[in-house]
Amino acid sequence: MRLIGEASMLGSTSTDDSSNIHMNFPLLSALLAFAIAQSIKVFTTWYKEKRWDLKQLLGSGGMPSSHSATVVALAVAVGFQDGVGGTTFAIALILACVVMYDATGVRLQAGRQAELLNQIVYELPPEHPLAESRPLRELLGHTPPQVAAGGLLGFVMAGLIHLFSQAGTS
Repeated sequence: MRLIGEASMLGSTSTDDSSNIHMNFPLLSALLAFAIAQSIKVFTTWYKEKRWDLKQLLGSGGMPSSHSATVVALAVAVGFQDGVGGTTFAIALILACVVMYDATGVRLQAGRQAELLNQIVYELPPEHPLAESRPLRELLGHTPPQVAAGGLLGFVMAGLIHLFSQAGTS
């Protein structure tokens, strides 16, 4: 059985340049897609509610899905860097599918349940022991369009970073 350090040295499919964080295109693609998606949420909140909400920079839910943007950018960048026939791409693709499915399924439904529970607690009489309980977070998941927009953003970001990296090596 190989140790983790030995496995990473022996089984690495990336080039020596990609071990440098500045040249790790999948990581840069994922982080940039996440940052841009979170930034866009501030503007979509302003457009929809006519107010600036900087909490959106760190919050979950909303348009576009930063989780989807992150995992799609990661999968696409891994596909560009290592090819789509390898294990690394397969893992990244399955991760992306699970995250996006979870965002529109379990997390979306949990947010809807939180909304209903908050309404029930709000309607309780003041003397009820739960009447003063803190509200549950309602914005947890994403609608399918939010997930699709995040995925598209991730795909575009990975593609642009790949194009810029290829232009820099030419």
